[in-house]
Amino acid sequence: MWIVRLLPMILAALVAGMPGAARALEVDLELVLAVDVSGSIEKDEAELQREGFVQAFRNEAVIRAVTSGEHKRIAVTYIEWAGVSHQRMGIDWRLIDSAEAAHGFAAELSNLPFASALWTSISGAIDFGMDRLGASPYRSKRRVIDISGDGANNHGEAVLPARDRAVRQGVTINGLPIVNGRPSPYGMPQLPNLDWYFEDCVIGGPGAFIVVADGFADFGRAIKRKLIREIAGLAGPKTTRGLYHPARMERRPPCDAGEQRLLEMDDT
Repeated sequence: MWIVRLLPMILAALVAGMPGAARALEVDLELVLAVDVSGSIEKDEAELQREGFVQAFRNEAVIRAVTSGEHKRIAVTYIEWAGVSHQRMGIDWRLIDSAEAAHGFAAELSNLPFASALWTSISGAIDFGMDRLGASPYRSKRRVIDISGDGANNHGEAVLPARDRAVRQGVTINGLPIVNGRPSPYGMPQLPNLDWYFEDCVIGGPGAFIVVADGFADFGRAIKRKLIREIAGLAGPKTTRGLYHPARMERRPPCDAGEQRLLEMDDT
């Protein structure tokens, strides 16, 4: 009988010793950076957006946040997205555990080619981000998808089901809406109150928040602030804006605002 009682422990020890059975490396955060490259973003704006990430990973305060956690390391992957058919992995999972590793990630980012595509599928970006988290060779108590963009979902699945699926699996989605108030290259004006749309329809999960970029030139400041807060796991208000903004009385956009705008364009 004693052999029967010991059998589970013997089997566990054998499995632990098998090749490929090593435990995944623990990190303080698994972070998916999901960046909008849809047709509303022109090449110079995309370059400002990319440069914001490059400078953020060279920033001393960001690096201090990375190396101040329990494990003193995070894992990051960078993807670019537009419509449902354009979900592109820019940089696979990288371990950031030092200034050298952060600078190396920044150098990889700066050398990525730019490719744009039509439509805006935030739902597709979330699903692709979940796929990347599933493929991560690291493990963390905190898993975050960081969505940055200048428009509402208008392609593929509605945004709420994708957001809610991710949240049910314990993933936090944070947002960085780029509020610029100018028409797209195709003449469509930006959705009014895009920050409210991100609050209500995009972000979710434990500690979810947004940081607003007031135009593409402000993206660098916004992403540094956002990364420090994400990496450090700081609590705080759901909405973070760089400057004071007066109270607004407009209606908050519905979560199908992007789809509605496309239908209105088709009817004109």
